[in-house]
Amino acid sequence: SPLAGITPTKPGFATLPLPGIFPTLMDENGKEIQGNGVSGNLCIKHPWPGIARTVWGDHERYLKTYMSAYKGYYFTGDGCRRDPEGYYRITGRVDDVLNVSGHRLGTAEIENAINEHQNIVESAVVGYPHDIKGQGIFAFMICEKEPADPKAFKKEIHDLITKIIGPIAKPDKIQIAPGLPKTRSGKIMRRILRKVAANDLENVGDTSTLLDPAVVEDIKNGKSY
Repeated sequence: SPLAGITPTKPGFATLPLPGIFPTLMDENGKEIQGNGVSGNLCIKHPWPGIARTVWGDHERYLKTYMSAYKGYYFTGDGCRRDPEGYYRITGRVDDVLNVSGHRLGTAEIENAINEHQNIVESAVVGYPHDIKGQGIFAFMICEKEPADPKAFKKEIHDLITKIIGPIAKPDKIQIAPGLPKTRSGKIMRRILRKVAANDLENVGDTSTLLDPAVVEDIKNGKSY
């Protein structure tokens, strides 16, 4: 988290750890990932004053959720990227997984691949009911410049994801949006995007906690490809 007036900020980044907080990124084998320009699962190496100590009435659940994934580390449950300058960006919950034709795909992984495109500012991926696949992949994207040909742009995204992950992770639908529904703390409210992806536009729920509620109407009125 940035210190006001001291830490230079970057859009979409949590910036640098506060004094006394020691984050680290872990790989799938439980090893710390060293260096910058890397991605992994976000853990905290040492206790800090505000650490959660238990779940009321269910301490075993607390241990299983936060302390069992990586022994000796507090697992936040988030995927994270550390950029070349050491700034941290939360990429999403690692348990936010889609089941596409029997394949389990993490939304954060797909978003990371999409964000590699030079014209992408930010993206958010959600699932929606699909008659054949069970779940389809719907990607909402903020672009630096409006693509002249959205269908050609979609093919570029498909080619990029196929190269990085594989063809199974290609979005069935994409929508270019002016913004994403975020809370005042910067968290993407994915339940709204899921409703839009499922074309359940009348039941997006409460939007009063959003930083910019007007963006929801923009997304609802947008066109997917």
